[in-house]
Amino acid sequence: MSTPKSAAHWAAPVLAMVMALLPGAAYAAGGDTEGGGDFGGEQQSRGTIQDKDLGVQTKIQTTVKGSPKSTKTGTLTPANSNWDPPACWYEPAYTPKQIEATVKAIRSFKAFSIGDLVGGVFDSYFKEGHPYKNYNLDKQGEGQFWAAAVDDERKDEPAAKACDKLPFWVAKGEPPKERLAVSPRILAEYAYGQIPVPDTEIKRAPEGETKVNLPTWAWLDKAKFKKISVTASLPGTGLSATTTAEPVSLRLDPGTSDAETYPSSGECPIGDDGRIGATRAKGTPADTDPPCGVRYLRSSGDHAPYELGATITWRVTWKSTTEPGGTLPPGEFGATQDVVVREIQSVNR
Repeated sequence: MSTPKSAAHWAAPVLAMVMALLPGAAYAAGGDTEGGGDFGGEQQSRGTIQDKDLGVQTKIQTTVKGSPKSTKTGTLTPANSNWDPPACWYEPAYTPKQIEATVKAIRSFKAFSIGDLVGGVFDSYFKEGHPYKNYNLDKQGEGQFWAAAVDDERKDEPAAKACDKLPFWVAKGEPPKERLAVSPRILAEYAYGQIPVPDTEIKRAPEGETKVNLPTWAWLDKAKFKKISVTASLPGTGLSATTTAEPVSLRLDPGTSDAETYPSSGECPIGDDGRIGATRAKGTPADTDPPCGVRYLRSSGDHAPYELGATITWRVTWKSTTEPGGTLPPGEFGATQDVVVREIQSVNR
């Protein structure tokens, strides 16, 4: 027989088929934290195929504080394109009894002897001493098998294939000897991708068409742009981390080089009161420079309107009860809206 690792990789497509066809109540993939499969009175993890190996659906839970209500939301894009947080990690997944039940359930699939073939691969690994004996049943209650989990939002990225190990044993109270084992830092980075930031549909004056060489004022509702925190925790481990995003500035992109921004940098700061920009009061002369806005120098003509971009930059920090925390790369979230720019019509007498 080939080694368990290479055999598991060769049998991956077959194993995926077996998992899909086995009844949920009899197999590890059938249970989840809301009342799925139960072996020996123990909560069962939901098994998955991570690349070519037996993995687990993550049990990480998140709670949100400060999320804007009654508004569209999105997720942050790191401003640092070189930042590459883990798309997968290892977390506690199976007790010895659950691994035993999983392999037995796989063996119960008899069509074309597929169950025996794939079950034999895992029995070699978990039962026959390569490297574990008898599923570690003599260590029940003394630890768990840790398995690969993937961030579902990033499952199609190459980084999601980095966790390619079969489940491995970690004794209770001992830190796992694995770089990608779940940690407060990994939880904080996972929470980063779960922060629901509000949309950036700016308000403008004038609201409709604007005129060449006349300023267009821009502002955002201060009630939307406040601190937002997401806490990610892994039940049963004592691990948790809170990631907080705080709005810093609004960046305007006129959508054409034939324009000027206010301020000239295009970065509109967020005031102490949370306001971004200012509304144009009635009676304000049309040529008054705004604290935040844009002035178009050329008409959009009969072509497509300009796409005015508005992007909020968010400062991101994290903390946990077991690690000091710190900063994470700033995040951005933005949107565009069409702006029609017309020439000022003169009247000849």
